[in-house]
Order: sequence, then C-alpha cells, then structure tokens
Amino acid sequence: MKKTSLWDSSQVALILIDYQEEMFAKIRSSDPNEVDLNVKLLLKGASALNIPTILSTVGVQMGVNQATRKSIRDLVPKLTEIDRSSMNAWEDENFRAAVKATGKKHLIFCALWTEICLAFPVVDALNDDYQIMIPVDAVGGLSHVSHNTAIERMVQAGAIPNTSLALITEFFRDWKDQRASVMRPLIVQHFKDEKQLLVRSTSGEAQVYN
Repeated sequence: MKKTSLWDSSQVALILIDYQEEMFAKIRSSDPNEVDLNVKLLLKGASALNIPTILSTVGVQMGVNQATRKSIRDLVPKLTEIDRSSMNAWEDENFRAAVKATGKKHLIFCALWTEICLAFPVVDALNDDYQIMIPVDAVGGLSHVSHNTAIERMVQAGAIPNTSLALITEFFRDWKDQRASVMRPLIVQHFKDEKQLLVRSTSGEAQVYN
C-alpha cells in the first residue's frame, strides 16, 4: 500500500480501546487526567469531522470491569461498545469486523494500557497492511518503562507516533480550510481545559505522575 506523509480527516478511523476506570486507576506513565483530556480532544475532533469511531471494552460482560469511563462515554452516547474477553482486540472477530466496516486503512489507535491493549492490536493490524498512528499522550502504561518500551516496539513495527493536538491539526492544516471553523473552538477549549488541569495539579487537587 502506498505510504502517505501527512494524514487527512477523510482517510482515517479513530479507535478507542479499554478506557475504563480499572485501566485508568493503574496508569503510572503519565497523569490519567491529562490522558482523559487528550482522548476527549480526539473524540470531539472526530465527531466534528465525521471520522468513524470504534469504542471497545474488555471484561464488562464477564463482570470484571466497568464500561467506558463516563467522561469519555458522554461524548459518544449512541456509539455501541464492542466488549471483548481478549486482551488483543485484533483477535476479536466483532472488533475486526467493525474496523473493516469503516472502509479506512489509516487507523488512529488509542488504548489503555500502552504495553498490552495498545501494542498487541497495533502490531497485528500493521501486519494486516493497515497504516497506524498512535497519539502517545492519549495513552498510558503501568510504568514509564512499560509505556516507552511499547511505543518503541510499535514504532519499530511501523506505527507512526504523534500527539493529540498535532494530530487533529494535521487533519486540515490550513486555517482557511472550512474544517478549521469547527476545529478552532475545540482547540481553544482544549487549551483552557489544559490550563485548568495544570492549576488543579499545582494546587494538589489532581495527582500528577513525574
């Protein structure tokens, strides 16, 4: 498949895997609140640009875990969650069918945790000739070592690392583009939310992992 340098919103599908409270509670590679904020930016951008989105969970039907975190789920209330028992979403038939149904070969993969629920399906999807981008600030691992090692593994396999804000601006790249009119307010609000999170962190209201 022909490789492209910059991605356009018309090419992509957004995939969110295992953004559940049980997973957030174990993140130690970064601030879970910042991860939450960046995931919401991606979701809002995807909604504004009509980007297909897939939402998957693990262990809900088994009674082990809760569904998707409310702050994220509230942004896509009508989207059906694909629940799995497999740690590797790519090994779940319903999940793969949903990806195929988007008709997109450029996939933005986000998952908790980086070293397991993200790395496993990313490596397999790359092997199946999909192009993969990973927003590294919208994911998190059990430790810095786990997170960083997983990112290295995926990049070596062919995945493209990026950050959430850079990714959504890459979708349109020109402030005169008609898509910029719907994206600008999201970006401005993101900066405000980011500033508020920083204030909370420095005041001790939010826990930050260094």
